[in-house]
Amino acid sequence: MKKKAFIIALLLVVAAQMNAQTEPKAGTWATWLIPSVAPYRLPPPPQNNNQDLREVLAAQRRVDSVQQLRITYWNMGAPSYHWKNMMDKIWMSDALQNGFTAYLLLNVATYDATVAAWDTKFAYKRQRPFVASNKVSAYLPKPESPSYPCEHSVAAGVAVTIIGHFFPHLADSVQRMAQEAMQSRVAAGMAYPSDTKAGFELGQRIAQREIETTKGYFDNRPWDGKIPDQPGLWKGKFAYLPYAGNSKTIALEKGNQFRPGPPPDFAKDMAELKNHQRTMRSMGNALEFATQSVWEDLLDHKIFEYNWHLNPPRAARAYALAAVGMYDGFIACWDAKYAYWGIRPEQYDTTFQPLLNAPPFPGYPSGHAAIGSVLSEIYSSLFPADEAYFRQRAKEGAESRFQAGIHFRTDNEVALELGQKVGKAVVVMSEKRKVKSDE
Repeated sequence: MKKKAFIIALLLVVAAQMNAQTEPKAGTWATWLIPSVAPYRLPPPPQNNNQDLREVLAAQRRVDSVQQLRITYWNMGAPSYHWKNMMDKIWMSDALQNGFTAYLLLNVATYDATVAAWDTKFAYKRQRPFVASNKVSAYLPKPESPSYPCEHSVAAGVAVTIIGHFFPHLADSVQRMAQEAMQSRVAAGMAYPSDTKAGFELGQRIAQREIETTKGYFDNRPWDGKIPDQPGLWKGKFAYLPYAGNSKTIALEKGNQFRPGPPPDFAKDMAELKNHQRTMRSMGNALEFATQSVWEDLLDHKIFEYNWHLNPPRAARAYALAAVGMYDGFIACWDAKYAYWGIRPEQYDTTFQPLLNAPPFPGYPSGHAAIGSVLSEIYSSLFPADEAYFRQRAKEGAESRFQAGIHFRTDNEVALELGQKVGKAVVVMSEKRKVKSDE
């Protein structure tokens, strides 16, 4: 009997998860950078599906092995999966200017636009082509949500707008990619051409609005060359984003909300670092966190593992939370760095040789440790069963900077605490907004 009860309970959980994939209430979720989705409610879809249907059938007649691969490719992951991975690779190329804003906006605008799309979807509940006509084949697993507007096209519209704005040399390429993505949804029988057109334009409209909203948020003024005239501080010929701590935050009240106290004299830290015996394991850990997108890849992995890639609003929310956390966490960390100008180990003791080259900014507190701690807190709120694993990864990321010889242990410990506070603030704000939207 116990086994039977367990199986029934398990089936009920699975059924609940399957039903939740439509997220019928996602259109009421609170947005981040637009006050409401009400102004973005689309007009009704075409009443006569005949022309749309003819275009779907024509697209399906053209499906060959190449088009089938494109259909499969663009269905991988959540609607923004490929665009988010593209941004992961390019945003640091413009980190001195607009990279942080671009990363934030791609993820947040996709979420906000997805919420707006779900508001329209469940206002009209248009059937998908494979449901409306038995002439249409479904080349992919069948989504349960309504067809209009197309959620993949929403993500494409956001990506074209954000990437084209901040990385204009890629504008033509992302436009072609977006067209291919939208055509794949029509050919797969998942959406009508009018669905893809409406979704793309909705994504564009919200992304453009959020570009305008966030103008001037990130303080990327060039360094004036001034360093506090005190002994024992970090020195350099170039300081990376020294005013970023003044930037406007999203979830925090301001960048210095959780500013830690000043660093100690690093004599004990230096002695510990010089006594550290490097091993293959410690060097491997140092190199992993220095060269890999550990936290971005981990979120993708968990979204797939929990099947959230089948749930566009939930996946978009996770990506947006992580982006807000990374953005605010960076600002909070950089506020502290340039409040104290904490010295790096190889400057404190010029005989010390780090494993890796130190980056061009003060050491206290550690940026890697802070951001890892922020994301550990956010991921734990999204996937609470994995909390212990996320916290362990945050500790390993912090330790990697000590193992690389570019941070004192104090830099890392303070950063872990700072990141935890920032992460909790992002989660609390998200939950408060969720409660308000439920009301």
